[in-house]
Amino acid sequence: MHTTLQTLWQETRDTDSVRQRLFQVLRQSIIQMVLAPGQALSEKELADTFSVSRQPVREAFIRLSEAGLVEVKPQRGTYVVRISQRAVLEARFVREAVEVAVVKLAAEKGIEPAILTELHDLLERQRRCVKPHDYDRFYRLDEAFHRTLSLGVKQHAAWKVIEEVRAQLDRVRYLSVPHSTPLERLVEQHANIVAAIEARDASLAEQAMALHLREILVSMPDLVRRFPDLFEVQENQTLLQEAIQ
Repeated sequence: MHTTLQTLWQETRDTDSVRQRLFQVLRQSIIQMVLAPGQALSEKELADTFSVSRQPVREAFIRLSEAGLVEVKPQRGTYVVRISQRAVLEARFVREAVEVAVVKLAAEKGIEPAILTELHDLLERQRRCVKPHDYDRFYRLDEAFHRTLSLGVKQHAAWKVIEEVRAQLDRVRYLSVPHSTPLERLVEQHANIVAAIEARDASLAEQAMALHLREILVSMPDLVRRFPDLFEVQENQTLLQEAIQ
């Protein structure tokens, strides 16, 4: 099914406030490229689309601006920002630091059998996304996998940090599959992480998670070449070369 603003709205919880639902929809629409980098956003048009007043739209723009996803230009309008390679690399650095620590803790102290069962279930559901090329479902399962790991070792603050930095990474992740990164590779990397945790091998778990989260360093150069209009023009490949080194 083709993703639209309306389908994203339907996926939000109607028990949440209009402000929260609107922010979630616009954030996800930017991540999934429903609203493309560089695109102008109309406060009035969005308010009409969701049959809401302009105030929650205005508030969503402020929150999205704070998250680095839109730029509000006085007297000119509001625009979806192009993808910043530097912001993506900085977010990846933070996420690796946090999630490597999470899997190390999981491997050293072990995790509850119920959590391992849930992780294996998520892996199996991810495998079922490969042949039908169900990318949207895979992304939801991918998020659930990483969330389960963090919460499974009682690191709620760690997951909160990951959520805060994910937005910049996720736009590139949505581009990388199917264009650069095969789903099979990501599922295999997840399986290796779980296997290392089960083996109580902290070093191997750290290596597996770091390799997984560095996948973006492999895919981003190709994406910049293929979709130059989606990235900030003043940045170049030197950033990636420095990150890889």
